[in-house]
Amino acid sequence: MPEERHDPYAVLRIPEFRLFVSARFCITLAMQIQAVVVGWQIYDITKDPFSLGLIGLVEAIPSITVALYAGHVADIVPRKRIIITVLSVLLFCSLALLFYTLDIGKVLHAFGTLPIYSVIFLSGIARGFMGPAVFSFMPQLLPDRKLYANAITWSSTTWQAGSVAGPAIGGLVYAFGGVTAAFGVDASLVLLSLLLYSFIAARPLPLSEGPKLKIKESLQTGLRFVFGNQIILSALALDMFAVLFGGAVILLPVFASDILKIGPQGLGLLRSAPAIGSVTMALFMAYRPITFNAGKKMLWAVAGFGACIIVFGLSEIFWLSFGMLLLSGVLDSVSVIIRSTLIHTLTPEHMKGRVSSVNNIFVGSSNEIGSFESGLAAKLLGVVPSVVFGGTMTILIVSFTAWKADKLRKLSL
Repeated sequence: MPEERHDPYAVLRIPEFRLFVSARFCITLAMQIQAVVVGWQIYDITKDPFSLGLIGLVEAIPSITVALYAGHVADIVPRKRIIITVLSVLLFCSLALLFYTLDIGKVLHAFGTLPIYSVIFLSGIARGFMGPAVFSFMPQLLPDRKLYANAITWSSTTWQAGSVAGPAIGGLVYAFGGVTAAFGVDASLVLLSLLLYSFIAARPLPLSEGPKLKIKESLQTGLRFVFGNQIILSALALDMFAVLFGGAVILLPVFASDILKIGPQGLGLLRSAPAIGSVTMALFMAYRPITFNAGKKMLWAVAGFGACIIVFGLSEIFWLSFGMLLLSGVLDSVSVIIRSTLIHTLTPEHMKGRVSSVNNIFVGSSNEIGSFESGLAAKLLGVVPSVVFGGTMTILIVSFTAWKADKLRKLSL
């Protein structure tokens, strides 16, 4: 029999999947614009890197708190309904941030940064429900499990493309149009994402294997599945600790303002650099998917990510810093796509909400906790030493994982 030819555009021929990735692009663009503007706004008010770390903590606490329950909900409530509800809350949050800027003297001068942190806290709750719902809804749009890897690659590409354009757009709009214009663009994109999702037909929940479980039993089943699978558990733990210690993005306003001295326009470019690398690698992987020695390649990619963060922390040259962040995005994309593919492949459909919620606790929220860790380390050690320390810890964690997780090391997709 002739060898089956890989079609990199297979899922893009599915109309509802195109709506899905378009909606995901819009919401990613909006959240990235919001992150850049909020970060610059808070640092401009406080001039304290620790306040940037608090942004991550304020978002992570509610997200982690609701994560397991959100996964349970995603397995018992139609996923589209959850997504529409969450996007409505995120639209409210974007409009609230926009409202605060319309009378900035009265609101922000009276309460400092508290109104901004309050909105971020609410958006953290919403995003805690968003992750499991989107993760488990995407496979329902596909007619064949063989399309999972292709769909994950394009979904990741879309997310990274939004992450490329968002920070650059946010920085430029903030620089030339002001904070009100930037939050206006943010709110408009959230609304567009909501409209695009509304055009996708709802899907019934997958049939559960076995009797209906109570909440506690349902959550325990999901946790047992993850902690009983060495491949999934080690992949989640690897990414969690790498992001926890290796994330320097939250400190970019400090690098842009005080070290590289490039202003908000340069901050937007730095924020975009990892995503430029990620989307480039994701597009390449759509044509040349990783199959053999996927585990080893994932380990090397995360180790390389840590090395890039070390060089970035030591750099005082803009283009070198930009290049290291770009390369870190290339390597991170390899890890993300491999991890997402193996989770989708190894998880039963009726458990994907719960497994995704554990994934969000391990990986998704570690972005925000990593932001807090970076802000705290920067306050205690200094900005540059804290970034170098984080990159070094990432490499050590990869070495430990490679030693202990033999099944991940030998994994082929």
